[in-house]
Amino acid sequence: MDRTCRFRIAPCPPEQVQLLQRDLCVSGPVAQALVRRGLAEPERARAFLAAEEEHPPEAFAGIDAALATILGHVRAGARITVHGDYDVDGVCSTAVLVRVLRALGANLDWYLPDRATDGYGLNPVTVRRLAERGTRLLVTVDCAITAVAEVRLARSLGLDVVVTDHHTPRADGTLPDAAIVHPAVCGYPCADLCATAVAYKLAQALWRAACSGQAVDGYQGPEDDLDLVALATIADVVPLRGENRTLVRRGLRALAGTGKPGLRALMAVARVAGGGGIGGSVAERAVGFALAPRLNAAGRLYRADAGLELILTADADRAKAIAAELDRANHERRRAELRILSEAEQLLVAVGERAGYVLAGEDWHAGVIGIVASRLVERHHRPFVLVALDGPAGRGSGRAIERFDLLGALDACGGHLLRYGGHRAAAGLEVSRERLTDFGEAFAAHAEQVLGSGRVIREERVDAIVRGEDLGMGLAEELQQLAPFGAGNPTVSLLLRGAVFADRQPMGEGRHVRFTLHHGQSSARAVAFGGGTSLPVPDGEPADATFALEVNEWRGVSEPRLVLRHAQPAVSVPASSASLTQAEPPRHARPAASVLDADAAQEDELVLF
Repeated sequence: MDRTCRFRIAPCPPEQVQLLQRDLCVSGPVAQALVRRGLAEPERARAFLAAEEEHPPEAFAGIDAALATILGHVRAGARITVHGDYDVDGVCSTAVLVRVLRALGANLDWYLPDRATDGYGLNPVTVRRLAERGTRLLVTVDCAITAVAEVRLARSLGLDVVVTDHHTPRADGTLPDAAIVHPAVCGYPCADLCATAVAYKLAQALWRAACSGQAVDGYQGPEDDLDLVALATIADVVPLRGENRTLVRRGLRALAGTGKPGLRALMAVARVAGGGGIGGSVAERAVGFALAPRLNAAGRLYRADAGLELILTADADRAKAIAAELDRANHERRRAELRILSEAEQLLVAVGERAGYVLAGEDWHAGVIGIVASRLVERHHRPFVLVALDGPAGRGSGRAIERFDLLGALDACGGHLLRYGGHRAAAGLEVSRERLTDFGEAFAAHAEQVLGSGRVIREERVDAIVRGEDLGMGLAEELQQLAPFGAGNPTVSLLLRGAVFADRQPMGEGRHVRFTLHHGQSSARAVAFGGGTSLPVPDGEPADATFALEVNEWRGVSEPRLVLRHAQPAVSVPASSASLTQAEPPRHARPAASVLDADAAQEDELVLF
């Protein structure tokens, strides 16, 4: 495992830091973080911290056509089918539209594809089946922006179609012949909405147009489903910028007090409680590492219907039973993941050094390989595609590093594939067995062209250079103003120069380690997740180290906790004599090993679709 890393410290002029400290009444470390994240102007920084950006549904160009089509079928009593997807975002977006259409009195059903038999998205067999059983309007969520032929088939069979999606359209620019609600295609001001947020915006427009916002059978309106929007936005790893920050911050508060029996049961089985985030909200890490994996487990191993039933049920006892079922499926998923990961590592050794990898296995589960691909990217800092072979073809799932456009790579290798789709960080595909080797060679060649043949060195981003005396509860709570953290808004990384580690103790059955950090006249407790009981620097030797500082909630007690991100032998001046805002080039005595990133630690994987 190559953990070579160098610090990346962006420019941070002292006068800009001082301006934010004065105008926003924030501490030096928070001001540094804002400046290094491109928020040096007080008004921009203030707007970011407020997280109140929101746009009306009418900002989707062409949404009126979707509204007219849907409401026309509602009034006519014609059968409407909501076609979703089998991941968290697909399940949650289906639930959002089902709930609003139920409240509007629609003649309604839904369809979630099976990962193994249907594959991703809309397919011709499903279209014909829905037409035969009486569907007159097909509304897709989290899929179909590339399903040009399938939508054409649906219309030839007499179905009207509304496509709601957020995935990348076809490379040739061709769109389905249907009413479309898509943030990028329709010019929406926040182009990074997940599918559930798109469904939420459509639900808002439907609700306002059809019933003037009056409650129906206990359903108060789409705002009741902000908990689902937050859950899906975090699970789908879309950038937490702009309106996404607003939706997730509001949604995490809603999740803490959700009235949905299914979500309450899921939180209970995952041992997640409110109060870990801002203002009594559920912490985003709990969503990514505990709730989303369990909701995802059914769609990965079996069918996603259980997850949808969990969200929609009003029966508390049924909710508990489904939540327990999902918890068992998640444990089964973990076991499958560990086996596939071990086998993939063995294949990796046999293949040898490459810029990008395509690995395949005969008995790999197609629902788990995406998680394993994420693990491999994390370990080896290369793009990976894993393929689960079954008969003459296989289903693949890929993940990429920041510098690599995975969808662009699949476009370049598309002649070897049966079909594919996704975005620059994650994608899915189908490939015939006879073209697998050619695809692997083409993918590796493309990766070498993009990344080069040498080692790709990780960079450790630094948001603020701090002293030990800064690392108390005050700063931990103040940093929460920058939350929610995730894609596009990572956890704040604090650099201490000349820190000393001591008193290490194993935790979590030896998977993690806690230790004492000494810096100047101050000391603090810290943890390192996922690296076993070892630390990158021996006890007593000065280290340059980056940490996340968080408020840790445990048995009703709140305390500051440092989570180690990266450490290496100290080669720079001690923090006590260094400028806290200067942009210094990194200097290393030798390459150093990094621990697992604090954002990818603890119980479970951060779910990628």
